[in-house]
Amino acid sequence: MARSKRNLVLSVLLVVILGVFSFAVPLPYTLVIPGDTADTLGTDNGVPVIQIEGATPQPTDGKLLLVTIRATDPDEKLYLSDLFDAWFDDDEAVVPKKSVYAEGKSKKEIIADNTKDMVESQDHAAIAALNHLGLDPNQVKVKLNLADVGGPSAGLMFSLGIVDQLGTQNLTGGRIIAGTGTIDDAGKVGPIGGVELKTKAAKRDGAVAFLLPKQECDKAKEVAPGGLRLIPVETLNGAVDALIAFQTGGKVPSC
Repeated sequence: MARSKRNLVLSVLLVVILGVFSFAVPLPYTLVIPGDTADTLGTDNGVPVIQIEGATPQPTDGKLLLVTIRATDPDEKLYLSDLFDAWFDDDEAVVPKKSVYAEGKSKKEIIADNTKDMVESQDHAAIAALNHLGLDPNQVKVKLNLADVGGPSAGLMFSLGIVDQLGTQNLTGGRIIAGTGTIDDAGKVGPIGGVELKTKAAKRDGAVAFLLPKQECDKAKEVAPGGLRLIPVETLNGAVDALIAFQTGGKVPSC
């Protein structure tokens, strides 16, 4: 009997300690959820996302969506009680805070870094697209306008938006295509973070296909919503070819 009472007391004590810990000790994690999408062929606050000088954009239809994720504010403290439900929710993710926000930096510095990455990504996207089209970057100027989006992962979709407007082929076929991936001046597509949640945002906003860096396939196909075609790409050229094949019934890469 004494042992049973002792075990009961220990159990109650553990529950109390866990309860206090759940609400009193902040954890080095952040909560990430599917974010907004933006159409690179559309407008942002009434201004075209892609503005072109020195060439005449072609009419477009369909959408080319860049996809984002949304993380808890870097200054917000999260506790075990805040994160517990997210561990069991496919539409949320709990990740180490340092994987989203640089350690030792203020919120202001983090925002500045994300903005810098976005600007550089836009520059790379424009150069890659103009090179793909055989246009002189000194003669054709591209300005990209999109508020409240940071980081480099929209590069691929920016490039495709430019190619769609200045090229001779319609890339969407009137459908909604989403995607993510960094891009460099040579058109090489690089990895990004949060691809699992980005597939959910794409499906939520009506996309029928999702372009992604080839090395992200394994992560994406584990949780991608049904009805969303995953199309892995390694280069801008490959992405353009894949979209044309997707329209015409040709061979399309698949995860």
